[in-house]
Amino acid sequence: MFATYLRRELSNRKKQSIIIAIGMALAIALVILVNGVSAAVKDAETTALSSVNGVGTDITISKTAKPGSGNQRFAFGSGDQSSASDGSTKLSQSTLAAAMGTATYSSSALKKVKAVDGVSAATATLSLRNSTFSGQIAQGSGTSGGGTTGQSGAGGGAPSGASGTGGSGPSSFNVDSFSVAGITPGTTKVGPMSSTELSSGRYLKASDDGTYVTVLDASYAKSESLKVGSTLTMGGKKFTVVGIVKSTSSDSTTASNTYIPLDTAQKLADLDGKVSNIYVSAASAGDVATLKTALEKVLPSVTVNTQADLASSISGSLSTVSTLVANLGTWLSLLVLAAAFLIAVLFTISGVGRRTKEFGTLKAIGWSNGRIVRQVTGESLVNGLIGGAIGTVVGIAAIVIVNLISPTLSTDGATAGAAGGAGAPGGGGGAPGAAQAASSAATAISLHIPFTGGIVLIAVGLAVLGGLIAGAFGGWRAARLRPAEAFRSVA
Repeated sequence: MFATYLRRELSNRKKQSIIIAIGMALAIALVILVNGVSAAVKDAETTALSSVNGVGTDITISKTAKPGSGNQRFAFGSGDQSSASDGSTKLSQSTLAAAMGTATYSSSALKKVKAVDGVSAATATLSLRNSTFSGQIAQGSGTSGGGTTGQSGAGGGAPSGASGTGGSGPSSFNVDSFSVAGITPGTTKVGPMSSTELSSGRYLKASDDGTYVTVLDASYAKSESLKVGSTLTMGGKKFTVVGIVKSTSSDSTTASNTYIPLDTAQKLADLDGKVSNIYVSAASAGDVATLKTALEKVLPSVTVNTQADLASSISGSLSTVSTLVANLGTWLSLLVLAAAFLIAVLFTISGVGRRTKEFGTLKAIGWSNGRIVRQVTGESLVNGLIGGAIGTVVGIAAIVIVNLISPTLSTDGATAGAAGGAGAPGGGGGAPGAAQAASSAATAISLHIPFTGGIVLIAVGLAVLGGLIAGAFGGWRAARLRPAEAFRSVA
């Protein structure tokens, strides 16, 4: 009886049902889209931060570098040069030194960090840059017995060259540089390796201490045509590639071009007992702020940054969009949803008003107020569910369209790099080579809206809520009618 009467009433009032359903559908579709975009922006922020810090890292400890630090100089001796047939001098040297803008401090700090209550895990790294100088100096334009030349350590991974004339012929040289991270072998849960996954080969393991083996970033390995088993010269030593890793985020690169054992890095860079960053994982996510304060007391001369500190440094369109979605998007959704509910309520009450004689008759033949309320609520609930179904389809279609377009968001690379610190002048915290990684992530973070079952649940919940609200008001209006008054009002 209930279902039959419900179907008949809905079919007799198609226009009203369609208007209510469309209003509800548009509101629900907008809520789905705004929620999806909000989740996508949060994921984008996480991606940006994962390039600066490891996924498993809550706190990063570094030291502010002095202005102008990190400039590399080449001191050529007899072993670095040879004579060519035309009388010119060929020079070749590979150096491994602290990256530009990177300050180092005693590795004993790691032991102090691990002793602090609330520290779940901690690891230290050393951020370096390998620079290889090779070239030819014409006779009379250089030094034959030895000399020194300098170059900034800020060069990228691509070779850069210069040439000039002097003496009897032209001079030319080439400088190739790439980032190197000295890491503790076997540590992948915290620090720069926590935001990577194996592409081929293996990670560094504990038995690799003191050896000349390396793990490469996948993008760097591809650009240099390197693979597992290849050799790469760093600091004048040949390293064997044992693994290649790629970023687990949407960023195309990891924190460094290459990764080698920490003790090997310290030895080749003549930085024994020195580190540039310490990564800390807190035992409890809720105690990060307290842990930061405790670490600052234990290590007063360094900079302690949390993920929140790094997040506050991210700027550009990513931050702007995040704020827009969090404020304007949320309020817009609420207003549209409230308008849809109001339309549903008004149309339901209006429909009840036009059915005064009908409800009076039903009461006269014995229908109770509760039964009439259930009947009106049932009709409104069906209208709401129809609107919810349409709104879900429209909302999912909008998500698919956005994902196909795949708009990109950006951060201010300079700001993010400063937050990262390692490899950024004056920075504090961050992963080795974070300026490079952060800058890369800043310019190409694709907005991808995740689709989950929660979206459907939100749609169904809003549809039911809208139907119940409209039905409650309409049912209340119908229940107040008395049979005699109902007949008099239509007489």
